[in-house]
Amino acid sequence: MIKLKLICSFLVLIFFSFSCSKTVPEVVKLEGNVFGTRFHIVTIGERLPKLEKTVDSLFQAVNNSLSTYLSSSAISKINAGNSTIVVDSLFIEVFEKSKRIYRETDGDFDPTIGLLVNAWGFGPSNSISNLNSYKIDSLMQYVGFDKITIHNAKVIKTSPNNYLDFNAIAKGFGADVVGRYLERQGIVNYMIEIGGELRVRGSNANNQFWRIGIEKPNFDGSRSLQTVVALKNESMATSGNYRKFKIDSVTGEKYVHTIDAKTGYTAKRDLLSATVIGEMDCADVDGYATAFMAMGFKSSIEFLKGHPELKVFFLYTDASGNYNSYKSPSLELLQ
Repeated sequence: MIKLKLICSFLVLIFFSFSCSKTVPEVVKLEGNVFGTRFHIVTIGERLPKLEKTVDSLFQAVNNSLSTYLSSSAISKINAGNSTIVVDSLFIEVFEKSKRIYRETDGDFDPTIGLLVNAWGFGPSNSISNLNSYKIDSLMQYVGFDKITIHNAKVIKTSPNNYLDFNAIAKGFGADVVGRYLERQGIVNYMIEIGGELRVRGSNANNQFWRIGIEKPNFDGSRSLQTVVALKNESMATSGNYRKFKIDSVTGEKYVHTIDAKTGYTAKRDLLSATVIGEMDCADVDGYATAFMAMGFKSSIEFLKGHPELKVFFLYTDASGNYNSYKSPSLELLQ
């Protein structure tokens, strides 16, 4: 259930907005659960009527189109082999964004890796026990976003076993869908956060750019801030392996949730977390953050040379196992 209320306080843990004051304009906070995580929406200025109900319906539309955890969704029916499904504009937009990032990253971002995500136990379907090279190779023949196209709003797969999973970009896209609605209603100052992915416009109640915290990669479950940035009509997404992982009960080996789309194995990379910021949709930076975790530190730095529109903050380990950070030259840190 979404809760709607007025606030005049700090937003806890990952973003900062304003101090209480009689001169502060009306601030509305909407929060709740969606996409398996928490969301927060803050608007500055005029209160929109029926905002709670509208946001609920927008999130439901995204789920109905793109959720692999919802058996009645379009993507679940397509994955189950239904070739008659006519997809909506939400599906097509995410598909086209994913196709572009897939090509730009030479396949390091690939929504068809969902088969392996499931096999390793990180997806909605049952994992495969005793996963070995033979089983992985048998699944990898169906991986590759170039094996899937859309024609006349219908998804065409080269094999019934091709599987789509847009969860690596869906949270960011959800923020975009709500943000666009707010902008159509004339809201120019807002912050939307879904599971750590953010889209902000304008300024907070102090007429300052939104201050956003980037977390440290704590492995003990605690939460603390590494640094703080100011977002200026930008989106920000963070991907990391320090929370989502599994430990093999027999061997004790640690498996991270990022799967290498080129090998089918869990990606053993030196990046602990990748934060991406840009003046673009949140879905885009969400996709890039996922791709960088698969690429690793050096390949990501090389990729960024051709993409000056992206600002990043990386936390990584060097060859000696030492903990380090890297920021784009254009990224200003506030602490």
